[in-house]
Amino acid sequence: MDHKELLPNLFRTEYQKIVSVLCSLFGIQHIEIAEDIVSDTFLTASETWAIKGIPENPSAWLYTVAKNKTKNYLKRNNVFETKIVTEIKHNTPLNNPEIDIDLSDQNIADSQLAMIFTVCNPCNSEEAQIALALNLLCGFGINEISDAFLSNREVIYKRINRAKEKLKEENIKIQHPNNAEIKDRIQTVLKTIYLLYSEGYYSISQNTTLRKDLCTEAMRLTFLLIQNESTNLPQTNALMALMCFHSSRFDARTGLNGEIILYEDQDQSLWNQELVDKGTYFLSQSSTGNTLSKYHLEAGIAYWHTIKKETTEKWKNILELYNNLIILEYSPIVALNRTYALSKVNGKEEAIKEAEKLNLTDNHFYYSLLGNLYSEIDAKKASQHFETAFGLAKTASDKNIISKNIKQLKLKTN
Repeated sequence: MDHKELLPNLFRTEYQKIVSVLCSLFGIQHIEIAEDIVSDTFLTASETWAIKGIPENPSAWLYTVAKNKTKNYLKRNNVFETKIVTEIKHNTPLNNPEIDIDLSDQNIADSQLAMIFTVCNPCNSEEAQIALALNLLCGFGINEISDAFLSNREVIYKRINRAKEKLKEENIKIQHPNNAEIKDRIQTVLKTIYLLYSEGYYSISQNTTLRKDLCTEAMRLTFLLIQNESTNLPQTNALMALMCFHSSRFDARTGLNGEIILYEDQDQSLWNQELVDKGTYFLSQSSTGNTLSKYHLEAGIAYWHTIKKETTEKWKNILELYNNLIILEYSPIVALNRTYALSKVNGKEEAIKEAEKLNLTDNHFYYSLLGNLYSEIDAKKASQHFETAFGLAKTASDKNIISKNIKQLKLKTN
């Protein structure tokens, strides 16, 4: 792997770690300076590694350069010298007069936890909190966030900047959250991580449908919460279980050319049993107390999908979980997914009636599902639905899957 391949991966995993530490050091008022220093660190890496090659420990190299750039900035900048440095030194032990830029694993974890709850402060709207967290903590670009929100780039750009300014106006401190703050903000924190995983699991912002780097980052942040006693909550474990179950099928979900392989066609021998076992463990951990979240129900659905054998028990359980999920937190996509489970339990005719009630005319999954449901009932309608789905699909993978369905339908009817 050359530096052009390595740096994007390191940017995804290390950028937000260093930013979190520097933001904790400087305070929320100087968040852009922290981002600038880290961006400059990666620019230096790109220039240096192109000439000298990749260092033996790339992450450690980035940390060292970031430390040096921070110290140089503190020395030469008057504002920092007269205000921020004084405050930092005031909180520094007397026997250590040097400003400590601590990039140890523990301080990174503590800083990230503090940052997660800082950017999810209720002084901003929930949408603004999530957009800022995706940008600042997860390294999402504006385009990726606009895709995740189904919004345009300019709206997201303004939303993130306004969210930063609001945190500054309110003079929000970057510190470990107390129990009341955790209770108030944990749902937004988990939703942010869930969106991060979802964008990785099904991405429309890159030339690939599955982005394992985003999924891995979401799992890392969730594990960070689990490792902390105050955020090791049932819904946190349920979210981790959900991600483990989905991730267990990654190797079977894509073909040699990156094409998506549907669940029914996946090679079960490629499923990662270790991740299935971990998912089962976290699902068990999530059952403590009386909390029932959408993550519990989605994790349950994902669990049953780790059992490849088609049984009535399996699909009845999945349908029941979908029924509860719709009651707890309705969404048209959940309702659409439910109709597939309904077809497995009560037959395709009933599922078609339920699906058509949704009338999701701008969604290619809606027409793809109808195409599949009609395929053995009315070939003409099935073909029409598949053609509409093809026209609405945004990714090459989705178009390829729909094309295969159209070809298979023609083979059946000829």
